[in-house]
Amino acid sequence: MPIATPEVYAEMIDRAKAGSFAYPAVNITSSQTVTAAIQGFAEAESDGIIQVSVGGAEYASGSTIKDRVSGSLALAAYATEVAKNYGVTIALHTDHCVKKNLDSWVRPLLAHEAEQVKRGENPTFQSHMFDGSDIPLDENLVIAAELLELSQAARTILEIEVGVVGGEEDGHEAEINDKLYTTPQDGLATVRALGAGEKGRYLTALTFGNVHGVYKPGAVKLRPAILKEIQDSVGAELGKANPFDLVFHGGSGSTAEEISEAVDNGVIKMNIDTDTQYAFTRPVVGHMFGNYDGVLKIDGEVGNKKAYDPRAWGKLAEAGMAARIVEACQQLRSAGHKL
Repeated sequence: MPIATPEVYAEMIDRAKAGSFAYPAVNITSSQTVTAAIQGFAEAESDGIIQVSVGGAEYASGSTIKDRVSGSLALAAYATEVAKNYGVTIALHTDHCVKKNLDSWVRPLLAHEAEQVKRGENPTFQSHMFDGSDIPLDENLVIAAELLELSQAARTILEIEVGVVGGEEDGHEAEINDKLYTTPQDGLATVRALGAGEKGRYLTALTFGNVHGVYKPGAVKLRPAILKEIQDSVGAELGKANPFDLVFHGGSGSTAEEISEAVDNGVIKMNIDTDTQYAFTRPVVGHMFGNYDGVLKIDGEVGNKKAYDPRAWGKLAEAGMAARIVEACQQLRSAGHKL
């Protein structure tokens, strides 16, 4: 069962929370990055999450076509077929859908999945993210409540964001300022609007200084203790410890200590897109520089087909990205955790 069913995905989340570990969530944009991600999880003996952004989905549909629904389904279909050959369970997720993209992306996917469920099938994706960080919290939660209802019909889990992640992600940009820190009051407003699971399960990205993009360790001022404050405040009202299933966005440049503390405070999913992009590209650069006279037809020569065959540098790229995912699994403590 390499692609998680709704029940298995819920079990994955429960196991992570009970075992105090988190799954790396790896963005995919092509068949090669899908293969690299699954390979990395298999090498780490960890179940995992692969996810597609709106830009990644458009790219996968054909860079001149840019059909985000078609691209999402195409990547999911490829992952579903290829993952059969690996011994780990993979969950499929759509990442960072802002309000303006809901009607052209996540809502059509949820409608498609609701029809699948009516036919007795499993939904294509296991979860979808609504990113309401660029609108007021009240509006964010109204839309989230509607999407949570649609998610139940599709047997998927909703991911929401409460607070603002700084930097740039797939064309959406936010300033780095005090808005990067979610408050206990925000957490309480969330459970009052969405419930604590009785209205449907959801994952919550609370922000504690997170910033998308590339930063050296120490440049981003993370405060993972905020997560515990919010968990404690909301937990006191609900009579339940660690009520939120938390997601860590903008993790590039975070220290090992910050990541560990975040996981201790309830993070069960961490996005690592920026790091895996570099890990995929760096071996290709090395191959091209090291074999420039083979990949190029220089001075009237014919080059070396074995050097410019896309499989030659493609395998290196996949191995580089897979190695970075193994590192993430070890850091997030998911290595060795597979169903």
